[in-house]
Amino acid sequence: MRYVVTHPRRVRGEAIHQTSHERRVSSASRAEERAESDQEVMVRVRAPMGPERLEASGEESRRKVERAYLMPEVKHFVETQEVKDTEDRMKLWLQAGYPVHLIGPTGCGKTSLATHVAQQLGRPVVWINGDESITTTDLIGGYSQMENETVRDKYIHNVFKSKDITKVEWVDNPLSLACKYGYTLIYNEFSRTKPAANNILLSVFEEGILELPTKFGEERYVKVHPEFKAILTSNSIEYAGIHRPQDALLDRLVGIYADYYSFETEAMITARHTGVTEDQARRIVSVVRSIRDKLPDAQKPGTRACIMIAKGLKTLNGHKNIDFQQLCMDVIATKTSSPRDMEEKKVLVLGAVSEYS
Repeated sequence: MRYVVTHPRRVRGEAIHQTSHERRVSSASRAEERAESDQEVMVRVRAPMGPERLEASGEESRRKVERAYLMPEVKHFVETQEVKDTEDRMKLWLQAGYPVHLIGPTGCGKTSLATHVAQQLGRPVVWINGDESITTTDLIGGYSQMENETVRDKYIHNVFKSKDITKVEWVDNPLSLACKYGYTLIYNEFSRTKPAANNILLSVFEEGILELPTKFGEERYVKVHPEFKAILTSNSIEYAGIHRPQDALLDRLVGIYADYYSFETEAMITARHTGVTEDQARRIVSVVRSIRDKLPDAQKPGTRACIMIAKGLKTLNGHKNIDFQQLCMDVIATKTSSPRDMEEKKVLVLGAVSEYS
């Protein structure tokens, strides 16, 4: 006897009055559709996991990093024999596999020298500028965002299957990038970072292993690339805002003290950076060095002060109410702690300018 539907009804798009044959056919059709869908999902999921795809993805990631962190350009670098001697010592220790720690007074050219040496190594360079707020995460990276994905399965009538997937994305910061890809790391103002944040460097410099504390399993440890190099710069401990690094870390560094350059080198640097004449550069350096000899360490003006005065002198035309003495005073006054201190510096500047006029 054949069943005839007299009042066809549909619920959720499907007929509720079906013969057993029609139900079997419909069920088989749905199973086939589900199998095809699952196969497509498996293809989409598994394809990126192949070694070729993984290798291509890693290479593209590396290229993006190198495009973002370009080789630094060092302009007007003066390489006298005095500078070259320090430069050669830095290269020797870096080639021997040790990180170099440049220590010296502010404004003596540590950062310029570090950048110049890093450029000559021929590898991309990443930077860290130390300060009080730096944490381990700022050095190695972390999870930048979380993505929630919801899947709903509605293949079977009146049966609902749900699944929530949380995906997290890890983003590398300078130290991780340098360790993974063999870049040169310049850690500027290293001693301004609190020592606890730099503990991560202990295993990097000694065992050649970077630990990522927030990761799990095999991804927690990164083997440091053989081309990885590190140059750290610090001011002397007497300066404000300076932290003394832990002895265990200092034992893993080679310390090179970078003092102020000689008169001739400072004059060449000043002239090359600003375009002033040789006589003007020598006068500026003479004034600055005279003031430097009479001030305590934390207030001594460096080579940077010479360059600032020279640039001011280059743009002095048209400012009749400003003279060379005032230019020197404005630059030297940046490290003044009180009105009395200011008056003392005025006397020093006036005497130095008069002496080398």
